[in-house]
Amino acid sequence: MKTSYALLTRCMLLAALGAVAPGALHAQTAEAVKPIPPMQPVPSTVPGRPDVPNAEVEKQLRNTPPLPFPLAEEKLPLSDLKVPKGFKVEVYTSGIANARSLRMGDKGTLFVSNRLLDKVWAVVDRNGKRENKVIASGLDRPNGLAFHKGTLYIAEGTRISKLENIEDNLDNPPKPVVIYSDFLNHQSHGWKFMGIGPDNKLYVNVGAPCNICEPPETNSQLRRINLDGSNPEVVVRGVRNSVGFDWHPETKELYFTDNGRDWLSEDLPNDELNRVTKQGQHFGFPYCHQGDFTDREMGWGRSCTEFEKPVALLGPHTAALGMRFYTGKMFPTEYRNGIFIARHGSWNKSKKLGGDVIYVTMNKDGSVKSYAPFLTGFLQNNSYVGRPVDVQMMKDGSLLVSDDHGGAIYRVSYDAGGKVAAR
Repeated sequence: MKTSYALLTRCMLLAALGAVAPGALHAQTAEAVKPIPPMQPVPSTVPGRPDVPNAEVEKQLRNTPPLPFPLAEEKLPLSDLKVPKGFKVEVYTSGIANARSLRMGDKGTLFVSNRLLDKVWAVVDRNGKRENKVIASGLDRPNGLAFHKGTLYIAEGTRISKLENIEDNLDNPPKPVVIYSDFLNHQSHGWKFMGIGPDNKLYVNVGAPCNICEPPETNSQLRRINLDGSNPEVVVRGVRNSVGFDWHPETKELYFTDNGRDWLSEDLPNDELNRVTKQGQHFGFPYCHQGDFTDREMGWGRSCTEFEKPVALLGPHTAALGMRFYTGKMFPTEYRNGIFIARHGSWNKSKKLGGDVIYVTMNKDGSVKSYAPFLTGFLQNNSYVGRPVDVQMMKDGSLLVSDDHGGAIYRVSYDAGGKVAAR
């Protein structure tokens, strides 16, 4: 009751000052006291038959378990990592277990999320020395982050909350204030990715609660809401699980990665890069995969011509996650307005694929020209020594890459003369 009373008192004061409308006051108070909904069961693909390979094959396809603690900096695989000529990769910070999504604050603070753990971190650079601070804990899969005008937004498994004026209160952060909680609670693809669109709205993925199934009406979509949690609406459907999206710096069109289904084949389907040209589009899941073949269970009676095709296929089971358009000036001009994508790496392939950051070259019409490896070396002898999750451009134009396996953030910089500044 204390927390609710304090929240109510604060909102009433803000309302009196004209900062909060009465409707927003009621909505935020109601959201804060809502209980977390019960966990939803995972739908089976085919009744009575689990959609997995036989036991002998499955032994070869087991996932690489995440480390339960971050690696010490000297144990990180920095010497294995490779970048193109003229670029340099270094450890930006370490010691953040399960480091996932990245967002930059207006004052240079780097915010880092968890998925398997319960924390959100702030990394502060003080004259070249970085300090990691926990600014929120006890959260439920707080994978999604967005930052806008001093406020950090956090997307958990079943709710979105905010921390206002967070960069001025890193040593004494406020408790997150819940603004939205209309999500089902499901373990499969229940974590969120989040961003702020050109329209100053929060965009969030709502993944399919399964590997392959007919999803509930509330799922397999990208959704957007106002910054106060009001007016939710579906942007697109047919999205299995997007853990990365961004907007083209010139056209302002939304592009997103999407992870393809499992247990169909080692080589099918590909993960996708998709482009949204209008609201209401459907990108195929669960009926059509990678734009050109229908699902063996869910695709009967459907055609891939009904759905939007991806603009690029990113490899089978590569787990293409975080992506950003590059708008900085540090890298050569040929990188401007292209896309960096972190591929977390396959888990159910006997020969692993991904575990890298790729660069996507765009055509002027918004289509994809090609893509190529950019940061490699996380995959050694068919085993992961690191697993990239997200990318984030810094104000100086360098690129940060999170690794949830080693619990580290890497920085990639460029200097054609070979005088790249060290840490």
